[in-house]
Amino acid sequence: MSFNALVVEKNDEGKTSAAVQEITLDQLPEGNVTVAVDYSTVNYKDGLCIGPGGGLVRNYPHVPGIDMAGVVEASDDPRFKSGDRVVLTGWRYGEVHWGGYSQKTRVNADWLVPLPDGISTKQAMAVGTAGITAMFSVIALEAQGMKPSDGPVLVTGAAGGVGSVATAILSNLGYEVAGVTGRPETADYLKSLGATQIVAREEINETVKRPLEAETWAGCIDAVGGDMLARVLGQMKYGASVAAVGLAGGAGLPATVIPFLLRGVNLLGIDSVMQPYDNRVAAWKRIATDLPFDKLDSMVVDATLSDLPALGRDILKGQVKGRVVVDVNA
Repeated sequence: MSFNALVVEKNDEGKTSAAVQEITLDQLPEGNVTVAVDYSTVNYKDGLCIGPGGGLVRNYPHVPGIDMAGVVEASDDPRFKSGDRVVLTGWRYGEVHWGGYSQKTRVNADWLVPLPDGISTKQAMAVGTAGITAMFSVIALEAQGMKPSDGPVLVTGAAGGVGSVATAILSNLGYEVAGVTGRPETADYLKSLGATQIVAREEINETVKRPLEAETWAGCIDAVGGDMLARVLGQMKYGASVAAVGLAGGAGLPATVIPFLLRGVNLLGIDSVMQPYDNRVAAWKRIATDLPFDKLDSMVVDATLSDLPALGRDILKGQVKGRVVVDVNA
């Protein structure tokens, strides 16, 4: 039996190309659970894996897609049985291991999480890695004591995947959200998700000589890094925390230690790839209760496997808004 997958190949000159191909079950990598995939999504890492690889892909041919949601077809693990709805994010799925841009996938049972009741497989992929990273960020900030009465929370890269979901969750929890964007045309979109303030990227994207500025933000979810993160650290309120989730603006951090020493600011690293199973279950349960799904649905851009090569290029250029949901069976 054959089925469709997006396959990336590399030629002798090192150039990659991606196209939808028919493959068979015996081509799938080893694993103890086979899943019929309903949906996947598009993240920055997917753009790298569809295209040049970004050092993430070790072997070709390769099937990208770092997220998937679907229904178990066969399982050699007692934790899962045929018919179970499951979701997978992280574990270098779609990078080292063949991923979710395929109508069927074979994976390690340890990577799967049962999908909570009330969340469809399509909604799960509207959440995806970006959304669960946003949820991990909120949980981390709350663990440091952040609460709605403390003041506004800044979300950088707010129109992107992590930022969109973070904005919706924070607003739903009662926080005042300030969204940073370099695309003025996304202002209405961010307001529809619950942002009460729009901050232009150029206002906050350059470092200043002063290590501390006015105490402005009670918390921050930062998907940008670089100069913007350095600037934001100097604007945090006393004892506030920044959850660092991305490096769209660069991996460097041209900052001083002054915000940490004089204001007790916390910089929290957020990883969603290797999170333990119990943390993942807890995050998905929080998503089921704390994410307003009407707003989630408004973020969704529908796509198919054949759309992925172009979408991979677009997300690397910062030209994707919201959450792309890929129907692998369309």
